Amino acid sequence: MLKALTGAVAVLAAIVAFAALAPRGLQAQATALQRGSDNIEVLGHLPLGPTLSVSDIDIEQDLARPYAYVGRMQYGDAGPRGLDIISIEDPEHPELLYQWRIEDQELHTGNGGMDVKHFKVNGRHYVVQSLQFGGGGPDRDLGAVVLDVEGLPDTSSVREVARIREPQLPGGFHNIFVYKHSDGRLLLFATVSGPYAIAYDLGKIVEGASPEEALAGRVPNPQSGGSRGYHDFYLGYHPDTDEDRFYGGGAGGYYVYDVTDLDAPELRVTLTGISGISNGHTFTPSSDGRYVVAESEYEFAPLRIFDLQPALEGRVQTIRRPISGWTADYRNLVHNHEVRWPFLFVSGYLDGLQVVNLQDPANPLTIGYYDTYIGPRSTTRTPVFNGAFGIDVRNADGLIVISDMSTGFWAFRMDGFQGWNGENWGVPDISSAQKWDEPTRRPRSD
Repeated sequence: MLKALTGAVAVLAAIVAFAALAPRGLQAQATALQRGSDNIEVLGHLPLGPTLSVSDIDIEQDLARPYAYVGRMQYGDAGPRGLDIISIEDPEHPELLYQWRIEDQELHTGNGGMDVKHFKVNGRHYVVQSLQFGGGGPDRDLGAVVLDVEGLPDTSSVREVARIREPQLPGGFHNIFVYKHSDGRLLLFATVSGPYAIAYDLGKIVEGASPEEALAGRVPNPQSGGSRGYHDFYLGYHPDTDEDRFYGGGAGGYYVYDVTDLDAPELRVTLTGISGISNGHTFTPSSDGRYVVAESEYEFAPLRIFDLQPALEGRVQTIRRPISGWTADYRNLVHNHEVRWPFLFVSGYLDGLQVVNLQDPANPLTIGYYDTYIGPRSTTRTPVFNGAFGIDVRNADGLIVISDMSTGFWAFRMDGFQGWNGENWGVPDISSAQKWDEPTRRPRSD
């Protein structure tokens, strides 16, 4: 009883604190006169180069390792193909530390550097940059490069340790996710040009194993028809069921698998037949796995929130209707997001940074915003594809970072948000931020 009462008090305190985050009269959309809401502070900004040359972002969670990793692509007329490492030791003065570039830049076609994730295995820190190169140039089969970054800030110590190639699945990896599985393995999940997502054992990769030797499993897409099965995904551990779950957006919609046994993934929930959705995009659960946030990356389409409870309880297999939707500006579209329940942090292309309250999932509420791109729509590629591309959140202190396709790197603080721990909100302390030095399986909080 005392434990339950203590937990309830903590949740109540968190709710009270949360209420203070939303300024009165907040408007969801930036204007020419107000680029951001009063509760969002710009800490630092670092331009990175040509228009449409910046892709995704990832930051280390350890305050003793203040590094951000930013993918570099050529989506427009110019730009490098590779990876930037940025020091955020002083977020007000971010500093470009290191640049990795694929050799023979002028010979490569396609976007180049897309998604990026850091990880720690065997006591050392690494970063993996996904790559996509087009036909007519080299490295069509190259999916990712792995760099040893243990010695940062000494950039002379950064070294390439592996390249992950899939000659039978050319086209590279569009998105990746690094996950510490409950069996102790550190796994790289990647989108490939086949009807599934593929998983590699990163411990083996950094020790010199080939992708074939490091293959850990595949997660199928039931409706892919042989093409690229997934666009993006998330993995999380759920202590109430002792399950590792895969959340994938791709052909047909969205899928939730139990991947505790990667040799035999078990389909738990399908979200298909959704009005207006033929392909899913980013797909992320709440910390307890009940709710999911689903993006489609369609113009004029909102971000959708679904309740998985009917399917998790076995009452239905397929969920077709969201319980709510959210958009900053219906004319635009959202791209990526990070969930720190009940907070949703969105990188919304032309809408910039958006912060949403999902405490009542049926009624999402914008509580903060800042437009990182105020230039014109793209004339080189799809008009709405510009602005805020990637986003990440540092749980220890609440630092928010954005990678903008044209304006570069941004660091923010939100008033009243000094960090995140799920237990303060009555949910498992689980997010995309992996706890490298802790076991994934944790005692159930009965």
